[in-house]
Amino acid sequence: MARRQSSSPPVLPGYSYVRPLGSGGFADVFLYEQDMPRRVVAIKVLVSDAINPDVLRTFNGEADIMARLSAHPSIVTIYQASISADGRPYLAMEYCPDTMSARFKKAPLSVGEVLDAGVRIAAALETAHRSSVLHRDIKPSNVLVTSLGSPVLADFGIAAALSADGEDAEVFAMSVPWSAPEVLAEKTTGTVASEIWSLGATLYTLLAGHSPFELADRSKNGRELLSARVAKASYTKIGRHDVPEGLEAILARTMSKDPAKRPVSMYAFAEELRMAQYQLGMPPTALEVAATEWAAAAPVNLADSVARGPVISTVNKNSRRAVRAAQHSYRPANDDDARESRPASSAVKAGLIGAGIAVAVIAAAAVAIVTVLGGL
Repeated sequence: MARRQSSSPPVLPGYSYVRPLGSGGFADVFLYEQDMPRRVVAIKVLVSDAINPDVLRTFNGEADIMARLSAHPSIVTIYQASISADGRPYLAMEYCPDTMSARFKKAPLSVGEVLDAGVRIAAALETAHRSSVLHRDIKPSNVLVTSLGSPVLADFGIAAALSADGEDAEVFAMSVPWSAPEVLAEKTTGTVASEIWSLGATLYTLLAGHSPFELADRSKNGRELLSARVAKASYTKIGRHDVPEGLEAILARTMSKDPAKRPVSMYAFAEELRMAQYQLGMPPTALEVAATEWAAAAPVNLADSVARGPVISTVNKNSRRAVRAAQHSYRPANDDDARESRPASSAVKAGLIGAGIAVAVIAAAAVAIVTVLGGL
């Protein structure tokens, strides 16, 4: 399939266009420089031809989810969501100069780097799950690398509300071979167990330098053949001398065909990865997960409507601010009376000020006299 030509960058107030970063199915990403505060940002903008109610709902959902979850250090930060002058919705996000996908294609990553990334992303996904959100498209290209070298999860564009069986969502996430067998078989659109599979397959890819179930003969890696091998879920060891058997066992368990045999949660998966770090003599990565109370306080509402407006003022007409504004704008009907009243008021004020100064002077003189007499 031919790649879609990138759209033109939108004109955005307060931003200066720099260069394109990439293109997807429904959106393009550009690098901009923000005027104030001065920083570079990634702008994800919808393609004009793709704008329809369903895509808008998905785009709005991504903005809401990322704004809600980006407080987590391992989820990419969103700065703004708005509409460009030509009517295209856009997101202004943290610019990440690299991805895990680009890194593993250059060379397989070290065991320590992969374990660290695994714990961080598992913690981010556990936070999303506690907020009743499934990512549904976990793969190396959606794990970005910040300018400080930290992995962060991105692209919640097809996220879904977390339900018991994952049947409420309308879109299937099929990034073969990082999708679980039950997702490829369309038995579910996503569950916690299927996300654990996807993260395990992602870590496998970073270590092996190729995706799971991929063969050296590229002619045998077509979608249908690859999907058939994923469905069998026959785990093949990575085979690196520096990948311990314990880590191979963890990954094999996460990619078990039976969802019940996988770790029960992302938190549990992260703890297994931390134990692998400990056994290798590495300092375990901090497991940063949002408290359940935070997640329950304001859950993400994926059923929100596409429209955000109209904007309705919440200012009470009878508030103190409104009363002060009315008093400030009030003018007497008779201007002559107003002119007469102002000088009288000013004279009274001047008299009071003068009297106060006189009293102060007399008091100071009395103190000086007493001081002199006391010294005699």
